[in-house]
Amino acid sequence: MERGYLKLTVYQKAFKLAMEIFELTKSFPKEERYSLTDQIRRSSRAVASAVAESYRKRQYEAYFVNKVSDGDMENTETQTWLDFAYCCKYVIKSKYNELMDESIQVGKMLNHMIEHPEKYRRKSSS
Repeated sequence: MERGYLKLTVYQKAFKLAMEIFELTKSFPKEERYSLTDQIRRSSRAVASAVAESYRKRQYEAYFVNKVSDGDMENTETQTWLDFAYCCKYVIKSKYNELMDESIQVGKMLNHMIEHPEKYRRKSSS
């Protein structure tokens, strides 16, 4: 099965960010396991997942835009959880800034995909 989405910079950055968040959250307090830890891991992973799903349906513009929009929503949720993690002092300012910058970059790429879905259409094989 073709996995062309793996070549997309936005997918690579979103996946990397999710893995960085996974590593970071290993140090979060146990009492955060079912709230902050699970939520930030889920939302950050959902961004890469939405990109992969949208790529497979890119010939359907409305579906593509909808799935990329879902990824953008999850990315914004991840930023909110990062805000909580920083305010709760689970992450230092420099790491917070680094992760937030990466998330903002991903958001800009997702917005480009939403605004220009024609650039991601499957090429016809004729």
